[in-house]
Amino acid sequence: MRKIRIFDTTLRDGEQSPGCSMTTKEKLEMARQLEALGVDIIEAGFAAASPDDFNAVQQIARTVKNCRVGSLARANRADVEKAAAAVKDAKDPLIHVFIATSDVHMEYKLRMTPDEVVARVDEMVRLAKSHCPNVEFSAEDASRSSLSFLARVVDTAIAAGATVINLPDTVGYATPQEITEMFTYIRKNVPNVSSITLSTHCHDDLGMATANSIAAVMAGCDQVEVAVNGIGERAGNASLEEVVMLMATRKEYFGFECGVNTKEIVKTARLLSSIIGVPIAPNKPVIGANAFAHEAGIHQHGVLSNPLTYEIMLPESVGLVQNRMVLGKHSGKHAFDDRLKALGYTLESEALTAAFEQFKALADKKKKITDDDLIALATAQKTRVDDGKYALEEFSISTGTHVTPTATVKIAHGGMIHEATATGDGPIDAAYFAVGKIVNMTCRIDDYTIRSVGEGQEALGEVMVKLAFGGETYTGSDISTDIIEASITAYINGINKIVEATADAMNHIA
Repeated sequence: MRKIRIFDTTLRDGEQSPGCSMTTKEKLEMARQLEALGVDIIEAGFAAASPDDFNAVQQIARTVKNCRVGSLARANRADVEKAAAAVKDAKDPLIHVFIATSDVHMEYKLRMTPDEVVARVDEMVRLAKSHCPNVEFSAEDASRSSLSFLARVVDTAIAAGATVINLPDTVGYATPQEITEMFTYIRKNVPNVSSITLSTHCHDDLGMATANSIAAVMAGCDQVEVAVNGIGERAGNASLEEVVMLMATRKEYFGFECGVNTKEIVKTARLLSSIIGVPIAPNKPVIGANAFAHEAGIHQHGVLSNPLTYEIMLPESVGLVQNRMVLGKHSGKHAFDDRLKALGYTLESEALTAAFEQFKALADKKKKITDDDLIALATAQKTRVDDGKYALEEFSISTGTHVTPTATVKIAHGGMIHEATATGDGPIDAAYFAVGKIVNMTCRIDDYTIRSVGEGQEALGEVMVKLAFGGETYTGSDISTDIIEASITAYINGINKIVEATADAMNHIA
């Protein structure tokens, strides 16, 4: 079997997509999970984009030990120097340099001639190589570039010291046949191409990202660039879970595999969804709620007789574990912890205690606690910001058909209880105004989403709210059987992230 490297760009290309921004703490949490997932390379960010991005890349580089950690850099000196400084403490650092090579990009975006682009590639790849042994070069918009010019650029990058050459389908325009032709041409027309690793990075604008990625591997690529849940610019990137499970499920057919621990896929997908506040579509391949659901009678009969009739992969293979233990209000902390670990979630002492307290409160309200409930509790703890921040103490709401919605909210902060009352267009709007009075902060709500965790009247409600503040977007989320309570605590969770990010920025500047 050929071993294919998985290059994860969730924290860079994925995080650049609208509504998917993350704080440094969230990026670190996600990077740790990507490490547990077993990806080969984590593209931690774009160090030159902002001080916050630099800080996040640097912290991930210092934290992650079992993956190569890289930073993107445009082909200019300032970007390359920033990237080098950000990843220098990584156990296995990478600088990823890119420049566009298509006629339309060179003429209208770069305003450079082909000769100038080639000269820039040579200069910047050599500069990156002087800082780091691992240098990846990407020819942006490669799939719409002249093949002869692309070969010239690739040859130049290899001669300058690039160890990986990535040829992206940047705008998701290519077909599998065109991807195959591009890589075949490069392999035939660049003399030293066998000395480096070829990589593919496909976008999903026409729904071809996974197919194009696999076509590239079949044409000789040994690295695939992907993002969890397929997040990324516009329609997104090739989905990690789709590419990895296609390799795993059709391994004998393709003859290649990767080192990802597939049982961590669902946990990784759910963590990302909770962090960025973007729900996973029910029909999303591999990780959607309906991926292993069967409603049609003939399908149900087949699956009951033999799961292979309609399931080409087992739910357990991606981390969906069937419940083996009934938990309720009389269950102890040890049993709770054991079940979380069986589901793949390990919480530190304080987070475990907080999650167990939530579990006990939930068990008083629900007759049956499901694995989905436990996963929601664990994920909420991983994305929570509590230390020294705001916490909901209590609230009361007055509303009705002919009543002006009024909310009174009490919040604990700094050892004191603060109270405010406000009105609004609805109970949640009123509660948010009351919270705003207490924290003395005005945020624009860009998105508000409610989804059910589990089924029935007793189901948990998960609320995700996106807050715009200071030109950035922050996601707050929380769960409760009381949807108004979940809405308020999700909002406070977002406020806490703003406070933490602001403090981190001030500390970084200082």
